[in-house]
Amino acid sequence: MAKKYGKNDEKLNYIAAVRELKQQGPARSYLLWGPEDYLREQYLAELKRICLPEGEDSFSYHRMDGPELDMDSLRQAMDSLPFMTERSFIELRDIDINRLKDGEALEKLLRDVPDYCVVVFVLGAKYEPDGRLKSVKALRQNAKELKFTNQSQGQLTDWLVRRFAAAGKGIELDAAQRLIFISGELMSGLIPEIEKVAAYAKGDKVTAADVEAVANHVPEAVIFDMTELIAQKKYNSALAVLAELLADKNNEPIAMTAMLGMQMRRLYAARLAIDKGLGAKFLMEDCAVKSDYAARKLINAARGFTLPQLAKAVELCAETDYKMKSSSQNERELLKEAVLRIAAGELNGEN
Repeated sequence: MAKKYGKNDEKLNYIAAVRELKQQGPARSYLLWGPEDYLREQYLAELKRICLPEGEDSFSYHRMDGPELDMDSLRQAMDSLPFMTERSFIELRDIDINRLKDGEALEKLLRDVPDYCVVVFVLGAKYEPDGRLKSVKALRQNAKELKFTNQSQGQLTDWLVRRFAAAGKGIELDAAQRLIFISGELMSGLIPEIEKVAAYAKGDKVTAADVEAVANHVPEAVIFDMTELIAQKKYNSALAVLAELLADKNNEPIAMTAMLGMQMRRLYAARLAIDKGLGAKFLMEDCAVKSDYAARKLINAARGFTLPQLAKAVELCAETDYKMKSSSQNERELLKEAVLRIAAGELNGEN
């Protein structure tokens, strides 16, 4: 069976994967997918450079775009001999492998990929493979699979430092952590924010204030900030943040309720860590909190609640989610009501 990197929730060691590619050469077939599309495209470009050192041409490079896959066209491309290069390269972009009707035909083709050919399935976020299906099993059994995952906080911070240095700026550690926290962990999303912040910062060193001033806040970070304000009893400010969230029609209430529920569960874990003397390390190792920065913020916010209050908040979020999915009530009003009930103090654990 082909070797797999980054399967399930494991972090892909991108540097090790590229090193192996350079040392051992390309495999005959690949499955490249996962949320970190920037690294996925970087790996694909490296793979192309090795297979097609003179660049793409109409003889040795073949591209097919999904969502459907024509097996006959794939077979013909595999049979086409490369010209003026050692290998031919077939890029299958955004094929919906979950809907392929003939998994056996695909498996047969992938078992017989010629030595001179490299077949690469490149899947965007909406085409995540379903491992229960025959077509996906066939692909995984015969292709080298790399799932491009979010990188660790340390790797992201080092990468941010290099990107800002290329723009002629240094960046303080707390500023780098804040940027990752509020703009997300995907490199493709961080690149435009880096450019924006670097252009805005007046000094040679980017500060947390520079980041806060211009960087985009993903909804998860905004909801985190809102719950921090509630913990600090700054209820009017928290409701103002909620109003901004609801004003954006791209923010689906069900998704935001799920984020709020997740945040309340994390705060519950943080409060439990405080009460048991476990600290930030517990949140990072046992509760899937990804960075020391986020863990410390959670613990600070959790100090504004009691454990029974947070248990009630988790229950309230679950009730709100159920109402949204099982009734005809206005979803935005239900979310607003949930936050108002939290902010109003209906979390004494006795109601």
